[in-house]
Amino acid sequence: MKGYSIDKMPEKHARAQVKETDISLKDAVNVAHFIRNMDLEAAKNALNLVVEKKMAVPYFRYLDSVSHRKGIGPGRYPVKAVKSFQKLLDDVSANAEFKGLTDDLKIFHISASKGRMIKKFTPKAYGRAGANFKDLINLDIVVIENEKE
Repeated sequence: MKGYSIDKMPEKHARAQVKETDISLKDAVNVAHFIRNMDLEAAKNALNLVVEKKMAVPYFRYLDSVSHRKGIGPGRYPVKAVKSFQKLLDDVSANAEFKGLTDDLKIFHISASKGRMIKKFTPKAYGRAGANFKDLINLDIVVIENEKE
C-alpha cells in the first residue's frame, strides 16, 4: 500500500487518491477535517453547499485573520480545494461500487499532505532572481460500510 497515510485497512473498504493537485495546503487540511467521519452522501452535499457559498467550511487551524461566519465561528469558502475533494469523493464512490459495497458508506480516513515542490525563479534587476516555489498536495481517502444498528 505505497503512498497511503494509513497502515491498517479495514476488511471491506474502498480507497482513492488525488496526487499532486494544485490547491492550498491550509484549505485542504481544513476541508479534510470538515468532512472526516461523515457519511459519503452527506459529505458530497456539504461540499456542494460550500461551492454554492451557502455553507462555510469551519476552520480549526491556520486561523490568522479568518472571519467568523454565522453559527460556525471562523470559516471560509475554499471553492478550488472543495472541487478537488469532490473529484476524490466521486472516485472513491466509483471504486466502492466496483467492489460491490453498499451505498451506505462512511469516511473512515481522509488526509491532505504535501506532495512535491515545483521550483521556479523570476528574473529581477541586476542579475538577481526571485524564488517562486509551489507546493502540490496529495489527498487520500478510505471509506467503509456503515454498521447496521
